[in-house]
Amino acid sequence: MSPDLPPVVPSVTAELVAALSPRLRKRLDAGVTKLLARPVVREGDTVRIAVDDETDVVLRAPGGTVTGADAIHCGCLLAPDCLHRAAAASAAPVAEEAPAPAEATETREGTETAPTGPDTATPEQHAAARAVFDAAAAVLEAGTDGAGAVLQAELLHAAHTARLAGLPRASATAVSVVTGVRAARSADPGHRLTDLAGTLAGVLGVTHRLPHATGPDLADLRGTVRQPYRPDGSLRLYGLFSEPVLTATGYAGAVTWTADADGRLYTVSDVAPGGPSRATGAADRAVRIGDTTLTHRELSRAGLAVSGATVSPTGRLGAGAGVRAVRASGADWRAEPLDRLWAVPAAEQVARALDGGQDLLFLEVTLEGTVRETTGDCLLADCAGLSLRLAAAHDDPALPHRDNLRLLAAAGGSRLRIVARLAPGPCPRALLLAVEHPADPGARVDLGLDRLQHADLPTGAVAPPARTVSTGDEAPLHLLRRRVHQAVPGGRRVLALAGNRSGDGTRLRRLGLATAGDLLDELHTAAADRSRDTFGRLLPADTGRFARAWLAAAVYTDAVERALCAAAWGAAVNEVSPSGRTP
Repeated sequence: MSPDLPPVVPSVTAELVAALSPRLRKRLDAGVTKLLARPVVREGDTVRIAVDDETDVVLRAPGGTVTGADAIHCGCLLAPDCLHRAAAASAAPVAEEAPAPAEATETREGTETAPTGPDTATPEQHAAARAVFDAAAAVLEAGTDGAGAVLQAELLHAAHTARLAGLPRASATAVSVVTGVRAARSADPGHRLTDLAGTLAGVLGVTHRLPHATGPDLADLRGTVRQPYRPDGSLRLYGLFSEPVLTATGYAGAVTWTADADGRLYTVSDVAPGGPSRATGAADRAVRIGDTTLTHRELSRAGLAVSGATVSPTGRLGAGAGVRAVRASGADWRAEPLDRLWAVPAAEQVARALDGGQDLLFLEVTLEGTVRETTGDCLLADCAGLSLRLAAAHDDPALPHRDNLRLLAAAGGSRLRIVARLAPGPCPRALLLAVEHPADPGARVDLGLDRLQHADLPTGAVAPPARTVSTGDEAPLHLLRRRVHQAVPGGRRVLALAGNRSGDGTRLRRLGLATAGDLLDELHTAAADRSRDTFGRLLPADTGRFARAWLAAAVYTDAVERALCAAAWGAAVNEVSPSGRTP
């Protein structure tokens, strides 16, 4: 996937790949790899790829997105049914499709929401959900290593069908799987195996449950095309911090977090297709609310007075024509009204996050040095007697997260207020986003945007040697979790190998995790289940059985890990959300 190319809507990629002959489909992955290595020139809304000295592929993207197959042209002799057009679409980021007129209704701010529909899924929705499930199961069957452009296009086609059938949630999650697969295959530094596994479990879970759901559960599984913005009157907001956004799906920008006098959180975002340069530069762009000229970096320290505000269910501020905003004074983290965010006990904040609420944690910690893990060093801190690990929120070298974390390790003994994002796991862990300045409590540092220097540390600060401690992987649940994760890149064949059918299931049952043992045995059995015909030839694999076995193991693992996370923080949760209920 190349961030230099304009995003292409899923239906265009599916159409171009479907038009290829069987011979050209076999060559499509090689064609994508070759095209990604060719020079790209952008001229306004036109992007030109030099296939060779005499042939160019031209993508026209009015508004920044390729929305039709006729917007991709090739100068070779085999055009329009050539390999180059399909390869260009498969190499580009996946764009969000515009909602069909029949599936959406207008609301304030010009945003759309899916209609509520009947209390049971329609036959069209049954068929669309089945198509997405089968296409996602085929991707799981092959693994990211084997899920080439053809399988990706089939999942994009199923996603387009689901959107037309009024299933925007299944459609959006399927598209996220494709972008995650492309990031994995291109070794994108933003790719995370756990994130892709969660997204894949999400699309399989939604499409598996949807045909049997009714009422509010069905409405949730259908989802919405876009989040509706509701009027919220006048707001007085105080800047908290800004964080860069750099996703494996080809989007980048910045999000600034603010809070009102009651502690409710609101965000202002500027995220669009792009790469690391956009993530680092968006903080110095003006926020898109009213006539204010505040940049994201400035707003994170200042305040905002908004009239005619519109807000999405997740707290994102709208930027409609009727919204007015002017700069106002900010507040220190240790002053009202922001001080109340840190007054909430950590266990209560974690319980809120695990129950589906806001996942930001506002904590006061004492830095204790560095702990070495298999994924890299992270900070060790004491949080009201709880041993907490603080990891970098992003590992991309273009962002200063990792460098700032190393410098903060030298500020051992400092007591600081921080903002972090909960990272569910068997031990207390969070991703560090912002922190009080180590030498100036009245200042704050956005760890994804600001770069700390040695001069910013307390006098005489020296980083202690990193400790080597267990990461919690010795917990017996990891025996199931690692098989769930292994299947994502390697597919069925990895779990079908004879060497993988060990006594792990028996070990799990002996340690008191009988359900986990049964799920692991079923996963291995489903992976190895290949029947033969009367002539001894292998019959097509039952991808549905393997996908259901993998989904059951993924949902169980996610639920138990969240329960372990709640126990580690001392949090009481009402209900643990499985992977199948992703947004």
